[in-house]
This record gives sequence, C-alpha cells and structure tokens, in this order.
Amino acid sequence: MNEPVVLGIDTSNYTCSAALFYCDSRKAVQSKRLLCVPPGARGVRQSSAVFEHTRLLPEMIAGLGDDVSRCAALGASSRPTAREGSYMPCFLVGAGTARSIALASGKQVFLSDHQHGHVLAALYSADKLELARNGSPFIALHVSGGTTDLLLCKADGESDDLLKINRIGGSSDLNAGQAVDRCGVMLGLDFPCGRELEKLAQGYMDEKMDIRPSVKGSLCSLSGIENQCRRLFDSGAQKGYIAAFCIRSVQAAIVRLIEQAVREYGELPVICAGGVMSNSFISDSIKKRFGAFFADAELSRDNAVGMAVFAALKKGLI
Repeated sequence: MNEPVVLGIDTSNYTCSAALFYCDSRKAVQSKRLLCVPPGARGVRQSSAVFEHTRLLPEMIAGLGDDVSRCAALGASSRPTAREGSYMPCFLVGAGTARSIALASGKQVFLSDHQHGHVLAALYSADKLELARNGSPFIALHVSGGTTDLLLCKADGESDDLLKINRIGGSSDLNAGQAVDRCGVMLGLDFPCGRELEKLAQGYMDEKMDIRPSVKGSLCSLSGIENQCRRLFDSGAQKGYIAAFCIRSVQAAIVRLIEQAVREYGELPVICAGGVMSNSFISDSIKKRFGAFFADAELSRDNAVGMAVFAALKKGLI
C-alpha cells in the first residue's frame, strides 16, 4: 500500500516551488526555480513575479512525478506572514492553483502564510517537529530578503495556522537579505546574491574589522550596513573584504537579537529559518553560541516543503 503523500506549493517573490511530503517515511522531494531577475536588478516586480509563477508553477508540479496525482491533501502559502495586512500578489498564484487542484480532485486544501512554511520547514529539517505539537514555546529567527523577524512561537491546536507566532523583534528598516543583495549587486554579483557573496567572502572572514551592530533592545537597524559597504567600495577595499564585512555585520546584529530574546524569555529552543540563515558562517557561529537548530541550506531558502508539512499536520497524517 502506498504511503500518504501531500503536495505543498509556495510562490514567493524569489522562488517558484512545489514539494511532495511522504507522511510515513517523512521524506520530502521538491521542484523549484528562482524567478528571472534582469542583470543588475535588486529584485522582482510583483507583476513580473505573478507572470513568472503562472508560467513556471505547472512545470514545477509536473517535475514531482506521478505521485502528485494521488496526493491526500494540499498546502499552500497565501500571504507573506500571518500579521494583519500582510499581502503580496505573487502568493495568489500558488494559493489559487492549490484551490483549483483541490476542487478538481476532491481533496482538502490548507492555506497558511510563507513565514509559517519557513518555520515548519526548519522544524522538519532539524527533526524538531514535536515543537509544532506539544505546546512548548520556542524562539524562531526568520531572516531573508523580505523578512528579518525575531519570533516567539508556540503550538496552538485551536489555531488555523497550528502555530501561534508573535513578532517580538527584528529589523526596524532594511531586511538582512536586502543588505546582502544590495552589497552583492554593488560588487557585480547576480541577484539574489547570498551564495555568491559567501563565496567571495571566503578568505576574508577572519580579517580585523570594526563591526558595530545598531541594536536597541529587540530591534536592529540594518540600513547602515549598505552605507558602510558603499564607503568601503568607494575607498577601494577588496571585494572579498567588503563581502565579509557585510556578512559579519548581519551576523553580529542577529546575535544581539537572540541574546535579547534569551534575556527576556529564557533559554528556549532557537530555530533559524530563511535564506540568509543558509550562510555557513552565520549558521556555524550561531549554532556554537546558542545551540540553535537550523534547516539544511535548501530548506532554509524559500521552499514548499513547509507548506506540505503544514497540510500533513492539519490533515492528521503525521
């Protein structure tokens, strides 16, 4: 007898993603592609993102193979976060596709938000899914191009979203991923720049640098990182040094946010999600300092696995 399988869909402002989650073996497979970004650009217009998702999503779903046809349920992200007013048109493509498949197949569809998907993908990847069930609070960092959030999370069986997520801090201006991408584009890298910036920084991470994160309580300001990197660039500093300065500045701010959360809420489990947290320097340093749990790199970046896990939990299949 074939094990139950669930289809997840996520159409973020960076990536078109579909995934299957096999409920008995806990195996996940995904098919995803970065959206097309013109050379030198620092992002994707929403109109272009909607077009790209409409074009790519059928191909991503087809890439998962024949098991799509026997999915027991579907999960999709319909908005960036659960906070009131959170909205981006790109998510309507995935949510609408999931609803259409559900209507045609007679299966249930469960909608949540992109941030819940990131947190659940990290819990799944770190083998910590019990935190989505047992009601024990935990701290989550969701750090990406669109979000730099310090979150207090707790399982809530009565919530439509399974997890009650409260933003308790984060960036007050620029997101960490924006700082990384703007620095990378300045250095001539392709957007999104995280992977290339990390490669460029290798060999410079141990250089002496004057890193002064701007953090007040549980809020950080990251806009200064872009300005400092620009000054280094204009002064003729090595590109690898600038890349390392950017990464270390982001890392220092994140560390200060976690320290504040631990002071205020105690030594709770710390779960890290989002594309910026796939940086090996940032993840290694935070693991050593706080014993934090991280998703694998591919599940830190935008993905549909978290939405598939969400639907499996809602359906009672895991």
